[in-house]
Amino acid sequence: MTRTAPLIEHVDHGQLPCLRVTLGDAELVVARQGAHVMSYRRGVSAAPLIWLSPEEDGVKGRPIRGGAPICWPWFGALARNPADVQATYTGAEPPQHGLVRGVEWQLDAIDETESAIELTFEAPSDLPNWPHLVNLQLRVRLDDALHLDLTTTNKGDTALPLSQALHTYFRIGDIHQAHIEGLDGTGYLNTLESWEQKLPQAGAVHFTAETDRVYLGVPDLLAIADPVLERRITLETRGSTSAVVWNPWIDKAARTPQFPDDGWQEMLCIETANVLEDRIVLAPGKAHTVGVTLRSTTLD
Repeated sequence: MTRTAPLIEHVDHGQLPCLRVTLGDAELVVARQGAHVMSYRRGVSAAPLIWLSPEEDGVKGRPIRGGAPICWPWFGALARNPADVQATYTGAEPPQHGLVRGVEWQLDAIDETESAIELTFEAPSDLPNWPHLVNLQLRVRLDDALHLDLTTTNKGDTALPLSQALHTYFRIGDIHQAHIEGLDGTGYLNTLESWEQKLPQAGAVHFTAETDRVYLGVPDLLAIADPVLERRITLETRGSTSAVVWNPWIDKAARTPQFPDDGWQEMLCIETANVLEDRIVLAPGKAHTVGVTLRSTTLD
């Protein structure tokens, strides 16, 4: 079968300039703000693999609700990070999930063939209240799957600690029926119960209430089994052994900005991460890449 060469279009989502990439039956939209993958689907009539809130109206400078936000150089609340990560920030009010979600990234390169396209974005080097010399790049590659790779290079002369996550929202048919495979036997912290250490996961992860867990020592292959949409989304990860699993459920969805009250039923976050004891400490001149490849297959 002959492939159609990639098509790249410049489009806007509200106030946000974006790139829309079409390759065969796949479509990808990436906002320049945050180098944020906003949507991804394969097949014109298929449900998107990545969920974007229908209430996300694209206000410049405000973090985008849904898609695949980049959390860096810390994840979540800075106060919940290791002390050395906290010490890298000199401001009074650290924003949730770091410093790069609301800023414009530069598009450095577009490399394409008939069967693939890769976009390379670079974050600003002058982040407020964070006096460290780094190069931060995101490579977004589309071929028969979607590949995201975030590379941090320490350009300074001292070691640099950081935590990070590719905070991906997945579109599912029904949270009551979907489950996560691959975490059986993996220990986790339950952030809803004073970050209490739990026993290892027993079997697949099912959802019956608000869920916010940090799994540690995670294998490099996970999957979402979705019987309603009749598909399995696999996550092949690189440079990460921690993962955050999140669904806000009813009450938190109602309190969350740019989030429909019933949106919790059709989304699920699995965040490819380096958090807590899995944080990264980069020696001068060294680089680290955290990445994930997303594929969709028919559910057996």
